[in-house]
Amino acid sequence: MRIKTTTEIRNAEGEARQHRADLERMSLFSGADLHSIEGLLDSCSVRALQAGEILIEAGKPNRTLYLLLSGRLRIHLDSPDSQPVCLLEVGESVGELSVIDQKPASAFVVADAPSRALEVDHDLFWALANASHAIASNMLVTLAQRLRANNSAITESLELQRLYKRHATIDQLTGLHNRRWLDDVLPRQMKRSSMNASPLSLMMVDVDHFKKFNDNFGHLAGDQVLYAVAQAMLKCVRPTDMLARFGGEEFVVLLTDTDMEGAKIVAERIRQGVASTIVKMADASQLPSVTVSLGLAQMAPSASVETLLTAADEALYRAKAKGRNCFSE
Repeated sequence: MRIKTTTEIRNAEGEARQHRADLERMSLFSGADLHSIEGLLDSCSVRALQAGEILIEAGKPNRTLYLLLSGRLRIHLDSPDSQPVCLLEVGESVGELSVIDQKPASAFVVADAPSRALEVDHDLFWALANASHAIASNMLVTLAQRLRANNSAITESLELQRLYKRHATIDQLTGLHNRRWLDDVLPRQMKRSSMNASPLSLMMVDVDHFKKFNDNFGHLAGDQVLYAVAQAMLKCVRPTDMLARFGGEEFVVLLTDTDMEGAKIVAERIRQGVASTIVKMADASQLPSVTVSLGLAQMAPSASVETLLTAADEALYRAKAKGRNCFSE
């Protein structure tokens, strides 16, 4: 038997240290006792990939889990030429879902740069999971992350549709929901409150003398005021309450599980919050503070969207008639 030279021994020791360092970087092995699984991992081979090489092809069977040792991988849903939905870095894994359910892969995995991946076949995958509770737990966490990512980014077109829909329901000036959103949500919320026999209150909020403010200070200043009013109102309501810009200088606040007495408390909080808000322009110059008038209405058992909005609007008119900077029911 040939005796290894000192250089060969040192090289072997260096390779062993590097191999262990590579394993320690794997998220799959986080918290696992590597000594107890090194025997299983000795049978794994390392696959070298050139940039642009396909590792996993969508629609085809895959029975191998890959652990990225070096380089970077891209994930594509539609084709290898489509926009990647995510990038995998050193220490991450890929292929786990198709190994577990034994169904064809759902995405293309492509090397984004020259890469090396440790290959863990189907049988060894389950052996590792059975040998280490930490590995099984890490795989569950990884799967949950993968599934969440897939649910949020099924295709690029769906992502764009969601983005367009959001823009269609958000007022770009104030960041609040807009009238379109309110027209969709209000009927459903009224029906839900009616079915649950829970109170629902609505308030119309109007910035006092806003036209005069615009005439005196300009529309840019007016826009800044509307944004400041919106932010002030957000600080005065619960996370479960809903705000929308109704149009112009008018806003709607939808208070769930809130009767008229509770709505009055919120209305006074908003009135004081807006009146004490300091409004500044982009150049830090300060604008005169503004006030709001508020009209409150509680949903009656037989109320429709129109009657509820009308009741709040009529209450708003009464608040203005009382001199503004107040609320009325």
